[in-house]
Amino acid sequence: FAGYVGGAVLKLRGSDGFAEAIWLIAAAAFGGSIALIAQMYHLSGDEMTAILTWSIGTGLAAALLRSGPLTVAGVAIALFWLVSQGFVFWSAVDFPYSYVLVAALFWALSYWTGSKVARHLILLSLILYVVLLGFDVDTIAVPLALAVGSAMVFAAGIAAPEPIERVVRLDGRLPIHGLIGFLVGMAIAQAYLIDDVPSLALCALVVFGGVAAAIVLAGRESRGLRWLAYIGFTMQLCFVYVVMMGTMIGTAGLFLLSGLALGVVAFLITRIEKRMRSPERPVGGAA
Repeated sequence: FAGYVGGAVLKLRGSDGFAEAIWLIAAAAFGGSIALIAQMYHLSGDEMTAILTWSIGTGLAAALLRSGPLTVAGVAIALFWLVSQGFVFWSAVDFPYSYVLVAALFWALSYWTGSKVARHLILLSLILYVVLLGFDVDTIAVPLALAVGSAMVFAAGIAAPEPIERVVRLDGRLPIHGLIGFLVGMAIAQAYLIDDVPSLALCALVVFGGVAAAIVLAGRESRGLRWLAYIGFTMQLCFVYVVMMGTMIGTAGLFLLSGLALGVVAFLITRIEKRMRSPERPVGGAA
């Protein structure tokens, strides 16, 4: 109470940075008080419920105080709840399906508090949610659905950037999240197909094609997307060498060919970066 009220007083006096810092301390104190009171009075319950309560309480404080940093903190705590609940594979804990509802509520809250960081974190957490769901149901259909859905998000962000941006308000960075989801989904799908060489090769071609399309369609506008595509291409190339060629050549030969291939990739990246940075040539020779 002292932290929230004191921060509000500082906010009214123009000390925005100190106010937000004190609000974050108040949110941390709220989480600590849940654990302390539960221990003192031996309250029944589990840690997962306490973490979720902490996240919801922080979200309510963010809504009342219209605080962007508190919104990010609430999303981060909810993500901690998702990871804590989703990675307990050895117990009878149910999968946190309700995280989608929590993420939707925080997404709506982020508009009220004006927190773009929270929306970026929510999108990344939803990718992690689908990954954990795939591990829980143990089927290749989930990562493939993640890859296809992310490709559709990327395509929507490229085909209709203005109306999409008016909805998501991410400064045009929605395609980056689409590319991340595509790469993550395809990587997990290839892990399922590790012993099926033809299907593995097909997936590799899809990844290479997707990366190339991302650079061509959105590379000039986003340096971050270009470097994400470079990283995805390089990791896919290393994966193909290790999995598909490691059994055909010796270790020294594998390292040699990998080094040469990555050298070629570095050369191509340099050429692409120069072309992306060069200004457009005027039409008709106009100055």
